[in-house]
Amino acid sequence: IVEELWEEEFIERCFQEMLEEEEEHEWFIPARDLPQTIGQIQEQLNGLVINGNGSVEDLVSKSNLNPNAKEFVPGMKY
Repeated sequence: IVEELWEEEFIERCFQEMLEEEEEHEWFIPARDLPQTIGQIQEQLNGLVINGNGSVEDLVSKSNLNPNAKEFVPGMKY
C-alpha cells in the first residue's frame, strides 16, 4: 500500500511538472487557446473553407480515397 501511495505521488508530481513546463513555454494554455463560448466556436467554424477555388464536387471527384476500404477502427490491425 505504501509503495502504491509513493507511485501515485510520483505520478502526480510528474503531471504537475509537465503542466508547469507547458505553461512556461506557452505551448497550450486552455484559457487562451480554447474558445470560451458557443459564439466563438461558431465564428471559428464559419471561418473554415473547404476549398477556396472550387466546389465540393471538384474536391470529391479529385479524391484518391478508396470508397471500398474498410472502416478505420483505432487499435484494430487488419
